[in-house]
Amino acid sequence: MYIHELKDWPQFHWNSKKLAEPLASVRHRQGRLIGHMEALGFPLRQDAILQTLTADVLKSSEIEGEELDAEQVRSSIARRLGIDIAGLKSADRRVEGVVEMMLDATRRYDQPLTQERLIAWHASLFPTGYSGMTRIRAGAWREDSNGPMQVVSGPIGRERVHYQAPRADRLAGEMKSFLEWFETPPAIDLVLKAALAHLWFVTVHPFDDGNGRIARAIADMGLARSENSSQRFYSMSAQIRQERNAYYGILERAQKGTMNITPWMDWFLGCLGRAIDGAQVTLSAVLAKARFWERLRDAPLNDRQRLAINRLLDGFQGKLTSSKYGKLAKCSQDTAHRDILALLALGVLVQNPEGGRSTSYSLATLQ
Repeated sequence: MYIHELKDWPQFHWNSKKLAEPLASVRHRQGRLIGHMEALGFPLRQDAILQTLTADVLKSSEIEGEELDAEQVRSSIARRLGIDIAGLKSADRRVEGVVEMMLDATRRYDQPLTQERLIAWHASLFPTGYSGMTRIRAGAWREDSNGPMQVVSGPIGRERVHYQAPRADRLAGEMKSFLEWFETPPAIDLVLKAALAHLWFVTVHPFDDGNGRIARAIADMGLARSENSSQRFYSMSAQIRQERNAYYGILERAQKGTMNITPWMDWFLGCLGRAIDGAQVTLSAVLAKARFWERLRDAPLNDRQRLAINRLLDGFQGKLTSSKYGKLAKCSQDTAHRDILALLALGVLVQNPEGGRSTSYSLATLQ
């Protein structure tokens, strides 16, 4: 039996005493992180936000087994936020749709969550009306014409059913109750409300696909409300991706358990705390990037070289070669070679041990 089949559904409850300490700890860490980030100058803060949102979009899709192009995601977010970065890359409709949903949830966190808004999010996730090779009802509640909605794993013939969602004919009432609750002034801490919203939505499972990503977007929206800020400095999705097995495990146990969801709430708070702690990595990277450029403030660099350095500082995928430099900076092989030689002479780049056709370069550690 699943929790949506229980007589007291959806009267969730939990042990407030057990959650008091982890909730207080998370709230403290939230405030401390926001304080650290707001102490940064505007450009550094924007860089941190761009890195966080890029990770959020990428990792939320990875949880569902979907790989997005990191540069497309980064470029799409930067363009929508008006952040000036060099070498913007065109993004396909799929990437644009995921970015659009995530930014709408977090930048417009104070706007009501409605059925129309959720349906628009779903339509943006599936602009072609297909999930992979499967035709789905994009921008509409599921109808279960092909059988009940199930979360299944394993090979064909030996599938394991982890969860079965409420019947489609219950969705109108279920979603009405959920949305009314989400927009009712909270009687609980807003962080706890974000945790419950995640579980409640993904349990109702109102769409043919994309329910996990939308549930995480709703949780992010709730967390933005808890901070009364659209600026995101940590990624819950990135942390969930690291703890993917634990995430699916606690979710399945909660959906097969009782209306006492203390274990889920406790896990969510712990995961959130680890996500906030992980934001210190982003902060360190942003500060290291700023220090790197401060040391190069008097170096005679052209725009192509600055673009290449920024791309390396942001985590360039693979090794930088002269041909990759040429594609990145949109210049000839000869120009790329001259630029690289100049950067080697300045001590900005170092040549990696491999030579010949495998010659590649890395950023030097500036003193």
